[in-house]
Amino acid sequence: MSEDKDELTDLTTGSPEEENDAHSNYQPETSPHDSITHHLSGMYQNWFLDYASYVILERAVPHINDGFKPVQRRILHSMKRMDDGRYNKVANIVGHTMQFHPHGDASIGDALVQLGQKDLLIDCQGNWGNILTGDSAAAPRYIEARLSKFALDVVFNPKTTEWKLSYDGRNKEPVTLPVKFPLLLAQGVEGIAVGLSSKILPHNLNEICDAAVNYLHDEPFQLYPDFLTGGSIDVSKYNDGGRGGVVKVRAKITKIDNKTLAIREIPYGKTTTTLIDSILKAIEKGKIKVRKVEDNTAAEVEILVHLTPGVSSDKALDALYAFTDCEVSISPNCCVIDDKKPCFLTVSEVLKRSVDNTLGLLRKELLIRKGELQESLHFASLEKIFIEERIYKDRNFEQAKDMDAACAHIDERLTPFYPQMIREVTQDDILKLMDIKMARILKFNKDKANDAIARMKDEIARIDRDLDNMVEVTCNWFRMLKAKYGDEHPRHTELRNFDTIVATKVVEANEKLYINREEGFIGTSLKKDEFIANCSDLDDAIIFYRDGTYKVIRISDKTFVGETERSKAEKKKAEIIHAAVFKRNDKRTIYNVAYRDGKDGFYYIKRFNVTSITRDREYDLTQGKPFSRVVYFTANPNGEAEVIKITLKPALKLKKIFVEKDFSTVTIKGRQSMGNILSKNEIQRIGLKSHGGSTLGGRKVWFDHDVNRLNYDERGEYLGEFHSEDLILVILKSGEFYTTNFDVNNHYEPGILRIEKFSPDKIWCAVLYDADQQSYPYVKRFAFEPSTKPQSFMGENKDSRFVLLTDEAYPRLQITFGGHDSFRDPQEIDAESFIGVKSFKAKGKRLTTFDTETITELEPIRRPEPETEEAVAEETEEKDTEKENLDPDAGKSQSDIMDELTGQMKLFEDE
Repeated sequence: MSEDKDELTDLTTGSPEEENDAHSNYQPETSPHDSITHHLSGMYQNWFLDYASYVILERAVPHINDGFKPVQRRILHSMKRMDDGRYNKVANIVGHTMQFHPHGDASIGDALVQLGQKDLLIDCQGNWGNILTGDSAAAPRYIEARLSKFALDVVFNPKTTEWKLSYDGRNKEPVTLPVKFPLLLAQGVEGIAVGLSSKILPHNLNEICDAAVNYLHDEPFQLYPDFLTGGSIDVSKYNDGGRGGVVKVRAKITKIDNKTLAIREIPYGKTTTTLIDSILKAIEKGKIKVRKVEDNTAAEVEILVHLTPGVSSDKALDALYAFTDCEVSISPNCCVIDDKKPCFLTVSEVLKRSVDNTLGLLRKELLIRKGELQESLHFASLEKIFIEERIYKDRNFEQAKDMDAACAHIDERLTPFYPQMIREVTQDDILKLMDIKMARILKFNKDKANDAIARMKDEIARIDRDLDNMVEVTCNWFRMLKAKYGDEHPRHTELRNFDTIVATKVVEANEKLYINREEGFIGTSLKKDEFIANCSDLDDAIIFYRDGTYKVIRISDKTFVGETERSKAEKKKAEIIHAAVFKRNDKRTIYNVAYRDGKDGFYYIKRFNVTSITRDREYDLTQGKPFSRVVYFTANPNGEAEVIKITLKPALKLKKIFVEKDFSTVTIKGRQSMGNILSKNEIQRIGLKSHGGSTLGGRKVWFDHDVNRLNYDERGEYLGEFHSEDLILVILKSGEFYTTNFDVNNHYEPGILRIEKFSPDKIWCAVLYDADQQSYPYVKRFAFEPSTKPQSFMGENKDSRFVLLTDEAYPRLQITFGGHDSFRDPQEIDAESFIGVKSFKAKGKRLTTFDTETITELEPIRRPEPETEEAVAEETEEKDTEKENLDPDAGKSQSDIMDELTGQMKLFEDE
């Protein structure tokens, strides 16, 4: 341990000499008994460092050479000593391992179970627990184990193993096992030592073999984790498994239906029990709305999450990732023992070191085998000469007076053949010839001996070729392992890039936000006061005041917001003019404001958004002068720009007291902008003249079929990009339709057949049975019309029903006849040429008078021609012309516009 301690001295805060000086100079401040002496010298260095170095080197951190912690190495060594091809009781293995491991049986048993659950080195029999559910293994006396074929192939070779004495000196154990594979990466490891930890994630066996071959060929490679528990992983910040990296691992969640989610795979390091507990905690906190969680896990994971009615399954799925252990972050830390010191590497460096070690072990095995063959060849050649030359029949040999004389005679007889030998003949070689039994001499066959010698020479030549091509030999070794064991270890974890889930967007709004403007309180417990909006406990609230200040606060039960720094300075009550749930990074909520700069200053107008500010800090939308005040304020969730009517205070030289201002002419700027001058005269009143549309362009809209609601959060079916004048078309299964705007507060009833962006030019084709015409099939082609009230395209008779509805430009129908007319061949109809486009109220045209069994839609033969570049350019030109006709500044130069604005401002000042 003294050597280990010296290697780890750099883990302490100072040198041993400094520590000894510090300890030797220590004096207690007070001592109740003068006879008591305090000796602290060397305690930190000798005791703590001994303990730290032992934990690091002998317990918690794996070795770079074989990838094992000491307890794992000793377990495998014991199992190899006990190996006879049959299963051994785990209790027996634990007892045998205690000859080498100086700790209790519990630690050995736990380490053995963990090795067995990795499903690589140990062939298990019995109940070894379940990594999916977290169930523990049966008692050691009930379960059995033996080494796997993979372990026997890659882990052991006593001829290349370096040995040391066990802790009690009675046995020998390996310093490290001669592992010919990067087991450290295949199994992964986790350990906590004094002052450091190691966490190496497991990787896929096939990918390790491929990466090893690529490295040997000087080709690029990349390794990513793979877990037996499955799931998916985002490795964008893996950092090659080194310190500072992080990976996100998610459970595999599928939608069975709109009300049920199924968790089929779980993140690494979690069990179904811990996962369900995290879901239940999220339910208790109101983060997600779940009716019931059902665990059906057996051989495979199946956790059913039954949602509360009215909850979006897409939103609930994201919430599971955001608020439960369905998504976890793991920080790898590749710490290993190398040369009796801990060091931090990357996964690529570990692979390279392991592959280099494998190449060295394979070379060492070849050299050992070559030496064995050379010895066998040497003696076989001597034996052949000894028998063929009948040296054992020589008279001088038979009459030798002693063994030394006989050996000297044999040496003399063999001297002419020494040039044929591959090495020098020694006294031991001659003595070995003397031990040949007469039965072997009588059975000697020259041809067989020559064949054996030729085989040995061939094998030696083959080994020499391999030694000259060790890179390719090592590549073939890894290819062999992949071919032999690769099918048993497919990749379980899917590699994906995760979208960042914003918790505030997926959390359930399980609270209601209220405000008491008179007393200046806001919170979720003010049930009797003014309701603002639904919210969650993760949300913030933004508050604007009449004095022009505003701030963002955390939503709580009850918070006082009834004063500001400016209101205290002005000694007046702070008037709250707007309060809402604050959405960070929201660039579409635009605030339209008019304010007066100071007590007697000019009036300014501005438009701005608030995307991100510091919580609980006051900001100012005015220029900061005392007694500034907001005279007009609106918050517009989609950047709407209204027209306001300004009434000026009558004055002597004032000719015009009514002024209109369109906010769409005001540029949206940052929240700190001063704004534009609205008026230099006193304003008596500002009122709304007309509402306006959005000035932010189109807004992307989705429809969530689970809750039949629109949203802007990319959940559900994408409907398109909407401008202020665009509508949504809703077609019901009953045959009714209507149009709505794209407000997310709209409610849609069940039974929706189609919902999409309304296009007045789109032609639809419907086949229906008209109840007024004896249920014969009719076909009609029409365009829907905008209507806020539901209307039917099937006529006034409620018993009519439609068979199909399609928006294909050139629909084709096939009629299959039935009843008395079933003998007729199916009839195909081109609807576009069969009937023209009419009103949706038209009856349509009868398809046939024969009995019909089915009417189906066929694949269209032709489709609309794509728009050519010329047509698109022409349409763009028409739109530009139309815009020029509407825009008074169209076609004017920038200088002309500035001159006009200057003149208008001058007139405005004169007024």
